[in-house]
Amino acid sequence: MEFSELIRTGQAQAELLRGPEMPPLRGTLCVTGHHLLLSPGPQATPDLWLLLLRSVDSIEKRVAGDAGTITLRCKDLRVLQLDIEGVEATLDIARSIEALSSLESVITSFPFFYRPKGLRLGESWHFHPPERYYKRVARETRAWRLSEANEDFSLCPSYPRAVIVPRTVDDDALARSARFRQGGRFPVLSYYHAPSGTVLLRSSQPLTGPQKRRCAEDEELLQAVLAGARPGARGFIVDTRSAQAAKQARMTGGGTEAKSAYPGWKRLHRPLERGRPLQESFVHLVEACGDLEQSMDRWLSRLDGCHWLSHVKAALSTACLAAQGMEWEGACILVHGAEGTDSTLLVTSLAQLILDPLSRTMAGFQELIEREWIQAGHPFQLRCAHSAFSHTRPKHEAPIFLLFLDCVWQLGRQFPLSLEFGEGMLLALFDHSYASPFGTFLCNSEKERPVSALDPST
Repeated sequence: MEFSELIRTGQAQAELLRGPEMPPLRGTLCVTGHHLLLSPGPQATPDLWLLLLRSVDSIEKRVAGDAGTITLRCKDLRVLQLDIEGVEATLDIARSIEALSSLESVITSFPFFYRPKGLRLGESWHFHPPERYYKRVARETRAWRLSEANEDFSLCPSYPRAVIVPRTVDDDALARSARFRQGGRFPVLSYYHAPSGTVLLRSSQPLTGPQKRRCAEDEELLQAVLAGARPGARGFIVDTRSAQAAKQARMTGGGTEAKSAYPGWKRLHRPLERGRPLQESFVHLVEACGDLEQSMDRWLSRLDGCHWLSHVKAALSTACLAAQGMEWEGACILVHGAEGTDSTLLVTSLAQLILDPLSRTMAGFQELIEREWIQAGHPFQLRCAHSAFSHTRPKHEAPIFLLFLDCVWQLGRQFPLSLEFGEGMLLALFDHSYASPFGTFLCNSEKERPVSALDPST
C-alpha cells in the first residue's frame, strides 16, 4: 500500500485557526503520508506549520457555498479549524486525513520513516536494560538474581527477556508460577528499597478459579521474597480490585492468594478504576474544560461529576500506602490487579517516585518510565489508540498513563522542589505516548517491537 493511494488531493488554499490567543495562518495546505503542512508563504513568515496525522483523534467537516471547514480534534487535546477554498478540495482533504490518521499497521507510522540528524541506531532497544537496574540491586543485596528464563517470551509474552527474581527460586519454579498467573505475569522485582531492605513486586492475579487451585512454586516464590528480606519481615498484597471484583474473577478462573497458602502475607483491597470508567471520566473532564461559557459553580460541579480527581486521589493514596508499608513498617509489597499491566504499574511507579530520590531526577524518571511502563508491558498501542474526542469507544482504551502523569504533576505541585523536571516534560510524554515521531511507545510489549519492525504483516 502506497500513501499516495490515500491522498485524494495534494494541496489547497486554506486558513488555519489555532485558538483564540493565536493569530490565524493563511497559505497553501498540503497533505503528505504522515503530516499536514501549511506554508504561509515568504511574504508572511518562513515558518512552516506541521501536524503529525497520527495525532488526529477525530475529524468534522462541513461545507457552505464554495468553501468548507474541517475541524481537527487532536489526541493532545488541541482543537484546530481549517477553512478551505473549494467544496471538493475540503471533502478530499478530509477523507485523506481520515484514512492516513487511522492506519492500523504499526510499520506505516512515522517512526519507521523518520531519521533525525545525528541518530545512531544501536542493537539495544532500551537505554535502561534490566541488567543495568539489577547491578544497582546487586550492590545492596545478594538475595536476588537476574533470570533470562523469559528469553524467548515463552513464560510471559508481556514481560521483558530478563527479570529480577529471588536467588533461591530456579527457572523451573518460575515457569510453573507463570502458568499459575494470568498472562504468565509471575511476581518479579519492581524496586529494592535499600534503607529498609524491603522490596516492591508486581504480578497478575493468581488463577485459583472456583476450585481454589494452588501452586507450590508460586507460594515458594513469595516465601523466598520474605526470606530474602530482613528477619521477621512480613508482606502485603495490594490488590487494585475491590473484594467483590476479586471474588467475581474467581468464577471465571482468576482469584486471589489464599491466606492459608501464603503465610506472612496479608491481602489489602484498594480498588482503582481502569478501562471504560476511566476513559469516560477523561472524556467528561475534557468536555467540561472545553465549555468556556459556563459559570464557576457550573464548572466546579462538572469537575466533581467527572470523577477524574477522585481517580487521581485513589491512585496516590494507594501508592502512599505501598510506600509507607515499605518505609515505616519494613514490609514487602506485592501489587496486582487482574492482568497486572495497568493499575498495577500505576501504583508501583508512583510508589517508587515517592520513595526513591533518583526517580525524581530527569534521568531517573526516564528510567522509571522505561522500566515500569515500556518494559513492563503496558499496552500503549491499545490504551492510547484514541484520546478524548474519538467517536468510537473500544473497551481496551484507557488513559492509565495519562493518569500517572497527572499524579506526578500533583506531587510536583505539592512538593515544588522535589522533582528535577517540570510540567513541560509531562506534557511531552503525554503527547508522545499518543502520537510521536519516535518509536519509544510503539506496540504493546517488548516482544512485539522487534517483530513489528521486521514483519510487514504485523
